[in-house]
Amino acid sequence: QLILGILQMGFLVNFLSKPVISGFISAAALIIILSQLKHLFGVDIENSNRIYELLTNAVEAFPRIQVYDFIIGVIGIMLIVILRKWKPKFPGILLVVVLGILSAYLFNLEALGVSLVGKIPIGLPVWDVPKVSLDIVLKLWPIALTLALIGYLEAISIGKGIEEKNNEDRIDANQELRALGLSNLLGSFFQSYPVTASFSRSALLNETGSRSNIAGLISGILVVLTLLFLTPVFYFLPKAILASIIMVTVFKLIEVSYARTLWFLRRDEFYILLGTFIITLFIGITQGILVGVLLSLLLMVYRTSKPHFAVLANIKGTDYYRNVDRFSEDIEVRPDLLIIRFDAQLYFANAAYFKRRLLRYIDKKGPELKGVILNAEAINYMDSTATRMLVKTISKLRERGLDFYITGAIGPIRDIVFSSDIIEVVPKTHLFVRIMEAVAYHDQQESPSPMREKVVQQRKGPGK
Repeated sequence: QLILGILQMGFLVNFLSKPVISGFISAAALIIILSQLKHLFGVDIENSNRIYELLTNAVEAFPRIQVYDFIIGVIGIMLIVILRKWKPKFPGILLVVVLGILSAYLFNLEALGVSLVGKIPIGLPVWDVPKVSLDIVLKLWPIALTLALIGYLEAISIGKGIEEKNNEDRIDANQELRALGLSNLLGSFFQSYPVTASFSRSALLNETGSRSNIAGLISGILVVLTLLFLTPVFYFLPKAILASIIMVTVFKLIEVSYARTLWFLRRDEFYILLGTFIITLFIGITQGILVGVLLSLLLMVYRTSKPHFAVLANIKGTDYYRNVDRFSEDIEVRPDLLIIRFDAQLYFANAAYFKRRLLRYIDKKGPELKGVILNAEAINYMDSTATRMLVKTISKLRERGLDFYITGAIGPIRDIVFSSDIIEVVPKTHLFVRIMEAVAYHDQQESPSPMREKVVQQRKGPGK
């Protein structure tokens, strides 16, 4: 993780779309809520990352429910909810913890069968240098790399989820990688578990208004002080109180409203959210994240393979050219000219689609068609497959007696045009800044102005 952070590999977080994060966070919240039922019921329920196993185990354990634990947990939930609505800034969670400890101590709740946190080992872990050899490194690096990526994805997913909840944009993905790497590196000298983000703890910190690293520093100091001096106090903390705190805190992270919005506005993204949610619930958290990322990538590829393709025409009395499907009553369509706009990068996945749609529109125009204008302002990249397709297609159009013009090409596309065979089939005189200039040239074959020629022929490299 430290190496990945130094190498600026934090861009991996870009593959975590909002639907993936929402589906993962909502499912993880449900799993955590159900995992706390064992403390709320006061019975031993086998833990699991799969919801159906949690529900099955909870139903089987229900006849053995401890009434006092359940009552304490419900009271804790009610107090937190009421205090949150009545006095939002009041430390209700702290009050519930203090009341729980005092109640257990004063009324000897342990004698009534109430589950308490119990004895916590006193002192700090012992420093010990890990044994490292080439054989161990070669044996462990595949699983270590997997854990590093999964730990990072889980941590960043939790962070992004809370960030979205607060409408903020503060996470530095590379900084998170370096922080996790340093934490794991230092923790290895104290026999710690692999470090990643804690869903319930992050939700609790967010609930209490924490917004900076100071909260983590203070928490760390308090943990050290607790391990050294305060463990006897927490002996009397009922586990049902801890369960009530976690359940109320993570419940707020379930995003029903966002899923409802996607259902009405972006049905394809709703299915990504739903897929991530279901996989996380029924298979596992890690699998849910990975499947969600995969579904997002597949959707992205599908969208770019069939992007928006518009036929343009002049709006009467103006210099504007707009989509004929949106301005059908105000435009003037010319039978001798086809103006098209392709709203995506042109690459191997959509090159055939571009060609098919272009030829279809040309065939619709019929024998009156004399020229084709490609408005390239929305095209930001062309790969070799698309370039080759474009050269062949334009060559065939020229054989049919059709002129081909390109307008609005941005700098990177102009570089590709001049460095490829496109410039052989689209002469410099057929490159324009605006559509109206290409139309005027097509109609009158006027010589281009020096400034227009300078702009459209600007490019990088030799001969610029």
